[in-house]
Amino acid sequence: MPIKIPADLPAYDVLSNEGVMVMSPDQAAHQDIRPLRIGLLNLMPKKIQTENQFARLIGATPLQIDLSLIRMSEHRTKNTAAEHMAEFYRPFQEIKDEKFDGLIITGAPIEHLPFEDVTYWDELREVMDWTQTNVHSTFGVCWGGMAMINHFHGIQKHPLEAKAFGCFRHRNLHAASPYLRGFSDECVIPVSRWTEIRDDDVSEQAGLRTLLGSDEVGPCLIEDPSHRALYIFNHFEYDSDTLKQEYDRDVENGTEINVPCHYYPDDDPSQPPLNRWRSHAHLLYGNWISEIYQTTPFDRSKIGLETTDLRA
Repeated sequence: MPIKIPADLPAYDVLSNEGVMVMSPDQAAHQDIRPLRIGLLNLMPKKIQTENQFARLIGATPLQIDLSLIRMSEHRTKNTAAEHMAEFYRPFQEIKDEKFDGLIITGAPIEHLPFEDVTYWDELREVMDWTQTNVHSTFGVCWGGMAMINHFHGIQKHPLEAKAFGCFRHRNLHAASPYLRGFSDECVIPVSRWTEIRDDDVSEQAGLRTLLGSDEVGPCLIEDPSHRALYIFNHFEYDSDTLKQEYDRDVENGTEINVPCHYYPDDDPSQPPLNRWRSHAHLLYGNWISEIYQTTPFDRSKIGLETTDLRA
């Protein structure tokens, strides 16, 4: 079944041309089933690219998804047209009395800053607390995941000596997890970050479960059942050329950067990169949507009231 997004959102035509099932609100209104309401709190500068990436993944399931685009209330983006933001995004303060089946909090290119120095940190903390009463399941991605695990568990991010940049093998550490249903014993995931979360810090928290991890770049996917949350520090959502765009940008700007590891054939940036993570990306986000569908209250007003654990 399709994802419901506005017919004039750029992602509508992009996904339609790729074969993803999309539906306008008018079409969806004629169906009797209840769609899952998923919010995307988009903190990335390239809003449209990020919309496409996540909509592609959550729109590939057989369920109807009602995607809501959310922004921080006072923060103003410099990389996306104001008209696009005004037409398609709602500030958090306008939606905080509403309930969502799922919420994705994206990454943001502000890893170098202490959390408390981020201009919208106070409001983001409000968002994270709000998820415990108004969201059934939350997915924090990269910096968004680091912010959540810090907020709820006090776990700090640590700076790396060199950027973790490329495609790295990750081990399936809990094959029985419903979020890893269909996963191979190993998978490749794009990584692009200057900070890390450390295994030792995670293992000290009894309620956290590391589902995917790498010997090279550390823990990747962590389940936090008590907060009905997943934290992923790497980028399954990336397009085939996203790392290439980042690499080309840094080269053009004269920024010191290594060729992304294990990304180009023979590590040769003159060759087109190969996508080796697409199938697992769809599995992970499809499994997340499936878990939401199976555990969220049919009466959306009861979200956040019935249980603190998706499988309790």
